[in-house]
Amino acid sequence: MRKAQKQQAEEILRLLARVHEGIKHSIETNKTDSALDMLAQCQESAINLGEMIEETEGNGTKTVSCLEEYCERVYQIYVLLGQGDTINSHKAFKTLKKALVLVENSLSQDIKVRTEAVFLPYKASMWDSLESVWKAADEDPDCDAYVIPIPYFDKNPDGSFREEHYEGDQYPDNVPVTHYNDYDFAARRPDMIFIHNPYDECNYVTSVHPFFYAKNLKQFTDKLVYIPYFILGEVNPENEDAVKRMEHFCTVPGVIYADQVVVQSEDMKKIYVRVMTEFFKDRPESGMNRKYWEDKILGLGSPKVDKALGTQKADVEIPEDWLKVIRKTDGSWKKIIFYNTSVSALLRHEEKMLRKMKDVFRVFWENQEEVALLWRPHPLIKATIESMRPQLWEEYEQLVKEYRSAGWGIYDDTADLDRAIAVCDGYYGDPSSVVRLCKEVGKPIMMQNVEIYSDLDADGEQVHGTTY
Repeated sequence: MRKAQKQQAEEILRLLARVHEGIKHSIETNKTDSALDMLAQCQESAINLGEMIEETEGNGTKTVSCLEEYCERVYQIYVLLGQGDTINSHKAFKTLKKALVLVENSLSQDIKVRTEAVFLPYKASMWDSLESVWKAADEDPDCDAYVIPIPYFDKNPDGSFREEHYEGDQYPDNVPVTHYNDYDFAARRPDMIFIHNPYDECNYVTSVHPFFYAKNLKQFTDKLVYIPYFILGEVNPENEDAVKRMEHFCTVPGVIYADQVVVQSEDMKKIYVRVMTEFFKDRPESGMNRKYWEDKILGLGSPKVDKALGTQKADVEIPEDWLKVIRKTDGSWKKIIFYNTSVSALLRHEEKMLRKMKDVFRVFWENQEEVALLWRPHPLIKATIESMRPQLWEEYEQLVKEYRSAGWGIYDDTADLDRAIAVCDGYYGDPSSVVRLCKEVGKPIMMQNVEIYSDLDADGEQVHGTTY
């Protein structure tokens, strides 16, 4: 039985106890019709409660048996009173109370409360930010856990919605997916809802469906939990400049509306608390003071790290087209470099970043006999460039097309980030949350410098005519 249902059952029993007082008083004052009416109401309420318990717990529960015994006592008093027999009000009251206490005890001891937890990922590639929490909930025998991937939209430059996306078919086979149209949030009122997208309408590039904005979901649950889909480089909470750069991660609707926020470390919690306390300092009426944020934000760690640490190279399934790139002619494996290109770097450097990428591809093409390049661009690059830098899109799209058609490197646009981390021998690319994950699993890191090129002319073409 769900917590809300048990609370409802307990409230019905409390109401019955109050009605018993009314029955006793009506008998004492010879208001027979009133007493009969209240007894009928007790009977009907007990029957409805029994039906609700059978729906949630099945047939044959002790509590329903106790309710049936209670209904029998109510009926006996009703019949005697209706026949005009003299009824001892105190004795009738004690009879009803004793029967009701048996129901109360059984409900308390025998009916277990089940928790219903709902997980609302939007991009399958970001599922790792919720997966370990879902696994714990799914393995709890007293919890019903639902994974409900939600639709999201790309945005036009003017902020209007463009294409709708739904990635419910891209989750691991061991994750049972419920379609969002098949779950009635208003009727079910889950005990907990977990989200990893905090932006509501504030993201310039994408938006989850407005129904799934944090400020709307809050009305359907007693506990909305936000866990970031990203992890950040750790900074000193006393570093003013570093904290300032963190503000846009903190002051988002998901943090504001959630009942609980789980961040990657205790130091990160201190930063969130500091930023949000400052953000609301001029609104004391909100009650969002330092203690509020200290209680609300938990520095328990990121599920993304759990996933990365738990994914081993020997356990992942590697596609055959990857193996064609990875294997040497003698059957041994080349060194595999995870090349990560971020949204922010492309937005900041634009054409210069594209030129850098061409140079990177040239270097790895020239060394393909010993090193395999695994290029995994950020999953939001396409939507971001189309929305915020449409003039770059055609050239970027051509670069992707040429790289993929050449076939000498791996292009990974799947939802499985952790497979790429597990198989690689090192990381190269832009600053990103992937850097933190690679460090956690002991992979060497090298950051790319967009200002450094080699063997390219001013137009970004290979001086020596090398192609890939």
